[in-house]
Amino acid sequence: MKTTEDLLAGVLAGEHGPRPADLVATSVFWVHHGTRLAGGNTTYLNQYVLVRLGDAFGASAFEAGEVDPSLCRDASGAPLDTLLREAPGPLRIAVLDAYLGSVRPHRAADGAEPVVLPAGTPEIRAVARDEAVAGLLDVEEGAKVALIGVVNPLVAAIRERGGVPLPCDFNLRATQWGDPVTDDMDHVLDAADAVVATGMTLGNGSFDVIVSRCRERGLPLVVYAQTGSAVAREFLGAGVTALSAEPFPFSQFSAEPTTLYRYRAAAGT
Repeated sequence: MKTTEDLLAGVLAGEHGPRPADLVATSVFWVHHGTRLAGGNTTYLNQYVLVRLGDAFGASAFEAGEVDPSLCRDASGAPLDTLLREAPGPLRIAVLDAYLGSVRPHRAADGAEPVVLPAGTPEIRAVARDEAVAGLLDVEEGAKVALIGVVNPLVAAIRERGGVPLPCDFNLRATQWGDPVTDDMDHVLDAADAVVATGMTLGNGSFDVIVSRCRERGLPLVVYAQTGSAVAREFLGAGVTALSAEPFPFSQFSAEPTTLYRYRAAAGT
């Protein structure tokens, strides 16, 4: 079964496009971002490392303290192959994401369904975004949906479609409505009828485990990826059933219309 390390090795070998040794990271930057949506009691705190490569941006979320902002100084302008081999894990994912997004931009990719998120407040845009993600779920009434990486509007969108959310997150203990949130990913994967995982799982190393378990159990896996969206796309039909890909700038960083891209694996894969 293909893993992210297999994908990275293939990119280094030139199997997916230009040799990374011939490219440099135009810009590397770091974002620490906090959000509290109106009516909610949760403040989301996220850290991202981002890489610009030509006309593409790559991104990876990371846990607090895992990456220091000073790496941006040394990594900006560095050869891609050096970063892919030697950089900390989250930066390697961001570089890989930028490379794959440059080779095959979402806006021009076969099978990509553009969904324009409306201009408006963070609440309006978050609801539209998470409804678009939940629209990729095809579950029966009462189906248990593991949500790995909790976003409150997505919890609501799953419920509206008849699913029963099983929320799992390393940093939250309860949803906006008081539902307990476990940090035991194995528990929710064992109980689930379907899985929704965020792109943050690429940054923390749990993505390959989730893909493997879903393949073993025959579970549909929807990936909601802001960070790592072009990386997750490589697993469509190889464990990932559907993907919501939202390249930078993410919806929370703009009040203007922005576009995400929905993908579905071919039937039978």
